[in-house]
Amino acid sequence: MTKPADKGLQPIAQLLEDVLTEHGVREQMEQMRAITLWPDVVGEIVAGATKARAVDEGALIVAVTSSAWLMELNMMKGDLLAKVNEHLGESRLNKIVFVLAETA
Repeated sequence: MTKPADKGLQPIAQLLEDVLTEHGVREQMEQMRAITLWPDVVGEIVAGATKARAVDEGALIVAVTSSAWLMELNMMKGDLLAKVNEHLGESRLNKIVFVLAETA
């Protein structure tokens, strides 16, 4: 059995960064920024009718207040995805999934 090469001492921040990147967590964390970016990317009117809820396997999950908005946003999906990805840079999303928000 071979012994891993000794890299010497490294700052803990660099080790953490390497582990996060190696296991794909870094990219997922970057994609999660889409949740906080959503209102700025889509504007006040769309943000008032939606709420970005989660990112799951490269898909941004967005709750929508009505079926009319759901239909409208599904038609705009490609443009909205491009805008979000423009703000995310390298950690791009694969798709946006719109779901009707639950009402209590």
